[in-house]
Amino acid sequence: MRKTALGFVAAIAAGTLALTACGGGRGAEEATSDSSASSEASAGGAEGFDAGATIGISLPWLGTQNWTEAQDIFTTELEAAGFKPLVQAADNKVTQQQQQIEAMIEQGAKVIVVAPIDGTQLGSVLESAADAGVYIIGYDRLIQNTEAVDAVVQFGSIRTGEIQGQALLDGLAELKGDGPYNIELFGGGPADPNAPDFFKGAMSVLQPKIDAGELVVVSGQTDFTQAATPDWDNAKAQARMDSLLSGYYSDKKIDGVLSPNDGIARAIITSSQDAGQDVPVVSGLDAENESVTSIWEGIQYSTVAKPTADLAGKTVEIIKSLQAGDGFPEASEQVNNGKKDVDVYLLDPVVVTKANIEEVFANDPARLELLK
Repeated sequence: MRKTALGFVAAIAAGTLALTACGGGRGAEEATSDSSASSEASAGGAEGFDAGATIGISLPWLGTQNWTEAQDIFTTELEAAGFKPLVQAADNKVTQQQQQIEAMIEQGAKVIVVAPIDGTQLGSVLESAADAGVYIIGYDRLIQNTEAVDAVVQFGSIRTGEIQGQALLDGLAELKGDGPYNIELFGGGPADPNAPDFFKGAMSVLQPKIDAGELVVVSGQTDFTQAATPDWDNAKAQARMDSLLSGYYSDKKIDGVLSPNDGIARAIITSSQDAGQDVPVVSGLDAENESVTSIWEGIQYSTVAKPTADLAGKTVEIIKSLQAGDGFPEASEQVNNGKKDVDVYLLDPVVVTKANIEEVFANDPARLELLK
């Protein structure tokens, strides 16, 4: 496992207080290669740390409901567990996220949970964190091209895309009569490592239907690079949808659209309505309140629920295990991030349509209230 930056010399020079102030959550005994750090921790070889330790949470932004929920849930659950949460969001600016992580290291965080804006751009600052003995957990998104990551907690991205694609097919069959069906494809932000996987999973379901002529992408824009929505920006998605409709659908109907999340789904629906089109079958993701209501009202066809409470709760569970000195629990699988095999804790996403929405949210009073 990685050696802390404080090391033995710093311990002699400054004593135990310096170790506490600068991190050292892994214990000063850590050594050997980075590539084995995660598996060693999983085996239970880690030292614990103070029960009142600072825990850093680095979120990309607060522009969608899932991130505001994450901010609130992490704060509440970490405080309830006796930790000192340091939760910050970076307004989708990589430089700002780097600076916030640096500040978390300086403030003595024992664990830093990172949902990266760009999964490839945090290597240097995370390596500094690892050198300071900080445990690094990726949240919702894989941290790429660095050995300075111990584990990732996320919903399966490929699986999420698969059920988005299947929901689109189901909705077309249910609402649009016999095919072939005219569709368009939207992807998420290209800097988000999940976005290509969402699209890949969806296309594994849709491409055979496209090849068979059962689905027709009228614009011909079937590559992720063509479908991607920079920064997950709803306005950019709506502008692209406006352009697609005016350029390809002046004399035909659009039947369905693959949307990577709920905000973009609503932008697509607005664009379609403004163009005088019937509302197409549109997929989504995140079960945002506005889209839950839209599904219940029969406008948006589907979303995918990735309960933030489950994702944050699993992350806090891992932090508690580290604090107790029990290391990382057994992971679901390992994924190579370009530099090492990273332990991944996978949770299962759930498709939501009007047919099952009450069942899915049976234990979510706030969302059930939206259905009244």
